[in-house]
Amino acid sequence: MESRLDIVVRSTEIDVNGHVNNAKYLEYLEWGREDFYEQAKLPYDVLYRLGYVTVTANININYRKEAKQNDVLTVITRPGLLGNTSFTLEQTIILGAKDLLIADASVTIVTVDAATRKPVLVPEQLRKWF
Repeated sequence: MESRLDIVVRSTEIDVNGHVNNAKYLEYLEWGREDFYEQAKLPYDVLYRLGYVTVTANININYRKEAKQNDVLTVITRPGLLGNTSFTLEQTIILGAKDLLIADASVTIVTVDAATRKPVLVPEQLRKWF
């Protein structure tokens, strides 16, 4: 499965250098992960009712090109590696009109029991997407 989320860069996301501030890319990636979960029919409230939450443990991001105000970016999220209690999502941000790579990231996520806050096996409802 792959999710694709389009984002328009707003003026409030631009820094003093005239391009998207580096911290905003992390927010874009988070929106992409939320879209991935929604397409998998596992948004936060559903996972929580099943007794799970997911916690981001590591983000390794490469900033490739700058994006500017009014650019239309696409955040692409794909399953990566699957472990016992964790998994990775591979994400890219492209400038849609030119298919230009803006950033790419590998995000490690841990599955946690909602009550005990301890790592647990990745549930089957998530495993099937890997």
